[in-house]
Amino acid sequence: MGRAQNGTLVPRALPGEVVMLTAEAAKIVTPSPERIAPPCRHFKACGGCAMQHASDGFVEGWKAEIVRTALRAQGLTGEIARVLTSPADSRRRARLAGRRTKKGALVGFHARASDTVIEVPGCRLLLPELTALIPALERIAALAASRKGEAGLTVTASEAGPDLHIDTDKELTEALRIALPDIAREAGIARLVWADEIVAELEPPVQMMGRARVVPPPGAFLQATAHGEAALLDCVRASVGGAARIVDLFAGCGTFSLPLAERAEIHAVEGEAAMLAALDRGWRGVPGLKRVSTETRDLFRRPLLPDELSRFDAAVIDPPRAGAQAQVAALAASQINVIAMVSCSPSSFARDAKALVNKGFEMGPVTVVDQFRWSPHVELATRFTRF
Repeated sequence: MGRAQNGTLVPRALPGEVVMLTAEAAKIVTPSPERIAPPCRHFKACGGCAMQHASDGFVEGWKAEIVRTALRAQGLTGEIARVLTSPADSRRRARLAGRRTKKGALVGFHARASDTVIEVPGCRLLLPELTALIPALERIAALAASRKGEAGLTVTASEAGPDLHIDTDKELTEALRIALPDIAREAGIARLVWADEIVAELEPPVQMMGRARVVPPPGAFLQATAHGEAALLDCVRASVGGAARIVDLFAGCGTFSLPLAERAEIHAVEGEAAMLAALDRGWRGVPGLKRVSTETRDLFRRPLLPDELSRFDAAVIDPPRAGAQAQVAALAASQINVIAMVSCSPSSFARDAKALVNKGFEMGPVTVVDQFRWSPHVELATRFTRF
């Protein structure tokens, strides 16, 4: 988004470009050398991507600067070690919108700043097997959506095939209980969940976390790409590699806990009991892993206190977008001197980083992980140490 001298916002303008503004549109008169042809034919209409018109190098620099800006706002400086960008056609998880039409249904992403649904055949974000599922999703959307209200279709690739969660207010009737499993079988959908009810599970939708086979509960959080997950895990391993006892805060289904259990004892803490149950089942299915204990706990309201943290050599923390202000304060007051922090929000990360730095921690180089290619979304990981 650019801004003209009179303050007018110019969508998709790049720095240094000369743009002619008319009442109808903005015309690029002198393009930036960083401007490229968008790789996806849906880019102009679809709101799923924001930066396909800019070179990869420009986007990497832009995302690094988002992190630097957030740190500067807290009075911090930080080294950006690298920006790791997931390749095109690699998103293994996405929420699509489905809406009924006179002739059937539409499935796709929303147009920019609109509730209009844009069909996206050949989408350059999603794994090809998820794009290939769209015809089946259209059949399901015709059943789950209405002409006035849409259905949310969250689809996740798994070892056994797509895992589909349908977010809808429509009642699950007996007719739907019969029709939906047939569609799932024909489309190779491993699990189909309507609202909070599993309607069909042809095979468990397994996710590999280290050597463990984990079946997440419906709708559970999962990193957006396998590439991004591997990059974050590499950063976490490097940060806490020498620790024998590690606490994993906001552990989810075991993205970090289970791989780390190959070398260290882990205490996994998470607010959702169903995710910890999935983690525990995965751990018990792998001989040779170190002990993994679990604790269901709302870390926003009841953070682990300094005395509870005293038995651990290192901590891993991967909070939601809001960050973890209370838990970070407890970590800063504890005897733990090594923390691996993962974040999906540069602003809350910078706030929490300042709290640690104020208590004597040193922030290491930051790795920016771009799982949400061509979007403004940024993830990152780094190490905090105190001597």
